Amino acid sequence: MEREVLSTNRKALRLNLDASIYGSFAEIGGGQEASRNFFTAGGASGTVAKTISAYDKKFSDKLYNNNQPGRYVSEGRLSKMLKTEYDDLISLLHKDEGPDKRYFVFANTVATINYKKDNYSHGWLGIRFQLKPGAEPNEVVMHVNLHENDAVLQQQSLGVLGVNFIYASYHYHDRPNVFLKSLLDNLDRDRVEITLIRMSGSDMDYVDNRLLSVQLVNNGMTSATMFDRNGNVQQPSDMLYKKNVMAFRGSFRPITYVGFDMLKTSFAMFKKDKDYEKENTVSLCEMTLNNLLEEGKFDERDFLDRADMLIGMGQNVMVSNYREYYKLVDYFSQFRIRNLRVVIGIPTFLNVLDQRYYTQLKGGILEAFGKLFTDNMKLYVYPTKDSETGGLMTSENIPLDDGLRYLYRYLVENRKIIDLEGVNTDKLHIKSREVLKMIRNDSDGWELLVPVYIEEFIKTNHLFGFSGKEELVSRTDNCSDIMGERTRLAKKKRKE
Repeated sequence: MEREVLSTNRKALRLNLDASIYGSFAEIGGGQEASRNFFTAGGASGTVAKTISAYDKKFSDKLYNNNQPGRYVSEGRLSKMLKTEYDDLISLLHKDEGPDKRYFVFANTVATINYKKDNYSHGWLGIRFQLKPGAEPNEVVMHVNLHENDAVLQQQSLGVLGVNFIYASYHYHDRPNVFLKSLLDNLDRDRVEITLIRMSGSDMDYVDNRLLSVQLVNNGMTSATMFDRNGNVQQPSDMLYKKNVMAFRGSFRPITYVGFDMLKTSFAMFKKDKDYEKENTVSLCEMTLNNLLEEGKFDERDFLDRADMLIGMGQNVMVSNYREYYKLVDYFSQFRIRNLRVVIGIPTFLNVLDQRYYTQLKGGILEAFGKLFTDNMKLYVYPTKDSETGGLMTSENIPLDDGLRYLYRYLVENRKIIDLEGVNTDKLHIKSREVLKMIRNDSDGWELLVPVYIEEFIKTNHLFGFSGKEELVSRTDNCSDIMGERTRLAKKKRKE
């Protein structure tokens, strides 16, 4: 259904005229921009119980962190703001304002652009709110990047976003994707990027926050989203900032022995790197939006099946809208990561080396490679079987255009392109698309092409069109890591 896009002033006025909605505003860093819109709309006394802006850090610490310093523009500070203000609101007003009030607290903590224009402009916004009088509150939090190059413009955008946020919480809470799209009413992506959103509470427990995050990418509201190996949606900068990162792109539909071997051998090589630190290293299985839309539309169930499968293997998951690898590397670069390793198979690598994909760049493939092969990046190449000779095709004997040979040799000799070691060559004949076709056709033998955990997961959950019996094929699986993950997953299920 189409919806009417209201102006910011009209949204604020509608909320002001709803006698049941009443609450407080706490805004740090960007001024009191959201509350300002309610005051200028008229009738604010029906909505605004209190506004506060603890602009000085000492006041912020005193009010929200028990006089202990900490990160000011962070989810932790936002959570303390929401709890403190909501507890104060309920304890002070609950009995006096009558039984029909639906209380809320809106809070944000923001770093707008500084005078030198050399800082990272971003913020955390949140709302804790009741949908029914006296009910337990729901909570929505989000992280935004501010792209405008002027502090006043950023403040204005924050004000519009704040009104949209509060309005959506009361009017679109039962339609998550409408909720998301409405956040940018009277705004656009060039001004504000929403990189994370989470919903929780008894009225919103039907929402899968992973799906919500992927819809941010699908709606063009951000370029990438991430969630950790426990399935929790994470802010990309929190996961990646100054870390060692290994990224493996794939469809994971399903994960075959080849996919598992790529993960195992690439991580084993990364651990040999002199700069490797276990506690400071993040590996990611990345899917592109283009892959998720392969059949014409975004299939939520298919995405969650793939995500659950990866999480069951202990993997962090990333979804992006970057088709080109050089754009993916450029995205990682903004987080000042220490070392980046990108894992790629030979068939995909051949596409990366195809100059036809870079005609839109003035510098062509040379410009693309300049962005792809940054100082801290190396490409880990997984071999394949040569369909013509039956031999092994690696980075050393890959077919090349004559115009690329010298550039390519430079990259190889400077170890920017590295063949993976210890590869299980007995499994190289396995193709993910063929396995998927076998599963859909209920053909015998596909079980022997995937690890035991994956077989069990597909059969138990009837993934990828599987419709046969759920008995496991009797075999010995040498992938001890996956067996460990199966045990961990089983224990987790028993606890639940």
